[in-house]
Amino acid sequence: MADRPTLLLLPGLLCDAALWAPQIEALADVADCRVADLTRDDSVDAMAERALAGLPERFVVAGLSMGGYVALAIAAAAPGRIERLALLDTSARPDTPEQTRRRRGLIQLAGRGEFKGVTTRLLPMLIHPARVGDTALTSVVTGMAERVGKDAFLRQQRAIMGRPDRRPLLPRLRIPTLVLCGNEDALTPVDLSRELASSVATSRLVVVPDCGHLSTLERPEQAIAAMRRWLQ
Repeated sequence: MADRPTLLLLPGLLCDAALWAPQIEALADVADCRVADLTRDDSVDAMAERALAGLPERFVVAGLSMGGYVALAIAAAAPGRIERLALLDTSARPDTPEQTRRRRGLIQLAGRGEFKGVTTRLLPMLIHPARVGDTALTSVVTGMAERVGKDAFLRQQRAIMGRPDRRPLLPRLRIPTLVLCGNEDALTPVDLSRELASSVATSRLVVVPDCGHLSTLERPEQAIAAMRRWLQ
């Protein structure tokens, strides 16, 4: 369909196109989906610049977690080009000192050759605790981490630590904006999504029940329904 908008999809930390696989398939009739490669740069602005390359003048963009940070960087860099914005399980805030300390510890572990991607210990932070035994889900999450690998993980962590505070940008956004979050998101709690939605006058907030941080994989049908409504 020639009138489908280009939908730029931005993955999170240690994630790739598999994060968006259910949405790519289900939304093919209403969007031309393209997944950005966020593994090659160590700043969110550089990620945004690379993601913008080759896109048409007008497009829509959706980002989850780190991808949301990049989506906001794109909104800051190219505000007149974005027709619609979706921010999933993310935040406009910079890292807290505690978050930065935790990231530096993970970087040190990886630097000593102890990178193991997403381990069983980390899964309860990424998905709803009730889904930790869902091997179909957890194999997708661990598979993405293995494909992204240590070097890209280090670049992504540096990018996340260095991201700016995007809260001043939010009141200037005047495009249809979907804010979606799992109600049990342990990494970017739902209050951060409420902050996003309350700051963007043209936004709609969707809170997904029984869902953790990776909403597009944990509750794909709810994410698809919200995104379809947002696109149309």
